[in-house]
Amino acid sequence: MNFNDAQADMNFSYYGGCTGVMISGFVWCIAGTVGLLYSNQVSMLTLFFGGMVIFPLSVLLAKRLKRSGKHSAENPLGKLALESTIILFVGLFIAFYVAKLQVEWFYPIMLMTIGVRYLTFNTLYGLKLYWVLGALLMFSGMFCLLLGVNFITGAFIGGITEVLFSVVIFYESKTLTENNSA
Repeated sequence: MNFNDAQADMNFSYYGGCTGVMISGFVWCIAGTVGLLYSNQVSMLTLFFGGMVIFPLSVLLAKRLKRSGKHSAENPLGKLALESTIILFVGLFIAFYVAKLQVEWFYPIMLMTIGVRYLTFNTLYGLKLYWVLGALLMFSGMFCLLLGVNFITGAFIGGITEVLFSVVIFYESKTLTENNSA
């Protein structure tokens, strides 16, 4: 499978990743809401445990949108998708540890972590829009740190940004898929 075919397979199978971005955005918003209603610790745990269901729910959503939700077994980019998940684990470890010292830094660190991971999604899906999304999340995290925003602000910035981008990614993926099949 050549590189362009591998990207096309990933893009088609997962709708350009828009379903995962959308579910992730909802998880961030739910975690922010939990922070408003309960506590910072429960909010952080909501993001952690909610993050565990992003992929399975995004596959279900992709299937509802008439996509397979599963890339070809021969697709070498499947390994990159899995390997880039390590970025999340490292970011979570750093964010949880730093939150013991400065709880307001949890979401900014996670914004930067998710932003870094999204940079690899251009390679996975062939959508340069992921560079914009990744950069926006990274800069948002940096600005949250520099401006000293309250604990949950970063959660809502991440959630709203991802939900909005998921809609744009949906249409970009749909257009790309239509152009590839023509």
